[in-house]
Amino acid sequence: MTELIVEATDGPARTGWVATSRGRFRTPCFMPVGTRGAVRTLAATDLEGLGTQVMLANTYHLMLRPGAAVVAELGGIHGFAAWPGHVLTDSGGYQVFSLGPKVDEGGVTFRSTYDGSTHRLTPEGAVRIQQQLGADIQMVLDVCPPLPSPPEVLRVAVDRTTAWAVRAKAAFAPFRECGSPQALFGIVQGGVDPALRKESAIRTVEVGFDGYGIGGLSVGESRAEMLEALEATLTHLPMGQVRYLMGVGDPLGMIEAIRLGVDLFDCVLPTRLARHGSVLTWTGRMNLRNERYARDPAPLDPECGCEVCARYSRAYLRHLLRVQEPTAPRLLTIHNLSWTFALIDECRRAIAMGTLEALRDRVADHWG
Repeated sequence: MTELIVEATDGPARTGWVATSRGRFRTPCFMPVGTRGAVRTLAATDLEGLGTQVMLANTYHLMLRPGAAVVAELGGIHGFAAWPGHVLTDSGGYQVFSLGPKVDEGGVTFRSTYDGSTHRLTPEGAVRIQQQLGADIQMVLDVCPPLPSPPEVLRVAVDRTTAWAVRAKAAFAPFRECGSPQALFGIVQGGVDPALRKESAIRTVEVGFDGYGIGGLSVGESRAEMLEALEATLTHLPMGQVRYLMGVGDPLGMIEAIRLGVDLFDCVLPTRLARHGSVLTWTGRMNLRNERYARDPAPLDPECGCEVCARYSRAYLRHLLRVQEPTAPRLLTIHNLSWTFALIDECRRAIAMGTLEALRDRVADHWG
């Protein structure tokens, strides 16, 4: 179960806490993606040092390697990964659908990216696997259509996602009756069609969940299309429950979504950019491989208070990148996540002070 406690608002934007059986975490909240039970290049101690509240883990990968039963035997995802904070597991649907699986009313059949073996995932199976993984929040299995998709494909995705949501909730009910501390979130689909988004939101809320994910956005559509579809969705989601925009992590995109009332985000952007030498700063994205930084003694971002900016120069970090020193992606990942968390902290403060619009304008000047 989850409970949203709102402490302050600025228009539709809100800040507060999400209470779970594990404790609570502040909102808005950004979740680093720990695909295989670890955020790339970082240890659990790094995440703790950064003040990470929630880590996202990937059901698809963990069910294949090492297997959900192994994770369960070793204490669930928290014990297995030695991570005491909150964990949200996706259903694996996004990864499965990216592989072009065979889809029918019952579920999806796909091949493992590891060894080519065939696997079957159903709404009920996704619930059982995530129960074994032991995350604090699990997501229903949904249908993720590609962009662009014709109206008939979006229609099938909405109808099937709703039908699977009903089945997932029914499969989850016995675990809840036995005292499972997990929460189950539904997912809204509908592409960039506002009418379908509205319909999917209403139908998903009618099924009834602990919180609501918004999937199928930030997959190639324009920002204007994303925001229109997002607003059409949020209008029909309960004010008193968590709203989770899946897969969005660019600075301006998060602030725009927070302005509309989103509470929770995840994205690989900060960590993926770090591995490729791209740095997040208050003056925009920095390509640290650029020759101009070869003798630059400045920190990555003079406004950043992270341990990397406090100790290392741009010149040194660029050197590590150029000689392919493994330390480089780790240090840049620490910076990028720290910077992202600081941005979200600023959003919380701005909401409390009623100045979110000014913060949005500041970020848009460099990230628009």
